[in-house]
Amino acid sequence: MGHGGNNVVPNVHFRKVNGMQAGRKNRVMMRTWLDQAGRKKRRSNNRKAKAAKLFPRPAAGLLRPVVHPPTQRYNMKLRLGKGFTLDELKEAKIPRKFAKTIGIAVDHRRRNRCSESLQANVERLKLYMSKLLLFPKKSGTKSVKKGDTPRSELKDVAQNTLKEIIPVPKPSMDIEARAITSEEKEKSAYKALKKARTNKHFLGAKMKKEKAAAAKDA
Repeated sequence: MGHGGNNVVPNVHFRKVNGMQAGRKNRVMMRTWLDQAGRKKRRSNNRKAKAAKLFPRPAAGLLRPVVHPPTQRYNMKLRLGKGFTLDELKEAKIPRKFAKTIGIAVDHRRRNRCSESLQANVERLKLYMSKLLLFPKKSGTKSVKKGDTPRSELKDVAQNTLKEIIPVPKPSMDIEARAITSEEKEKSAYKALKKARTNKHFLGAKMKKEKAAAAKDA
């Protein structure tokens, strides 16, 4: 029986079954994952080797700030940023050149847009400094400098193996239900926005009018 219309001649590739038949293997298009356990072991060994190489410094590397990701979709969350701002270091009383030598990441491009994020990262820096142990560069009494931790406190020091050195706080998104107050019932968000928009629109004319009145009085 023929086909109605000028259609493509059917070619449904019935032979392409069970992973593409190709000789005795019959697995040409299938990819195996037989090395999963071996790769897991290798990654673990690499992490241990990296931590041993960095000892006694933290295995995660440099201390990084807590920041809000961009865009409205993610800005309620927290993640690690590139480095601390110069204002944050100044508030925590840590010289920026010294900060780089004690495992603190510095980012001179970042800016603090609000006081809350500034204080949160200053507290993070202060917590880090309270737990910091500074090893002398060399053995011997002459190599001990001001600010180094006494040798008696450096025995059997455990390495910090956490992913973020100081864990990133998880803000609670839960809001407790409460009754609407009488003030909130009386207020109108629409009227407040409309008033602000009107004030912004006529600000230039208002300033011009005030300037003309002041010049007339003078």
